[in-house]
Amino acid sequence: MPPKWPRKPDRATDPAYRRLDDRMNFAVHVAAFAAVNSGLWFVNTIKPGTLPWLRWLSLVWLSGLALHGLYVFAIARYPGLSND
Repeated sequence: MPPKWPRKPDRATDPAYRRLDDRMNFAVHVAAFAAVNSGLWFVNTIKPGTLPWLRWLSLVWLSGLALHGLYVFAIARYPGLSND
């Protein structure tokens, strides 16, 4: 059974919910990166040279993912939370 939020979720006024939402968005970003890149690299392994731009796509996307993670886990502040 999935966990339930103890109150009505409101991103604008609930810092705990906003932090959870940011982390879930980051997890979706990681999952999309893993799924798409693994599929593309698989195709590139089966038919070498068909995707010459794949290395750049992976590096740019990984850089964006790293920046997203840096923001979510190091930069973002959630006023009103006790463990900030």
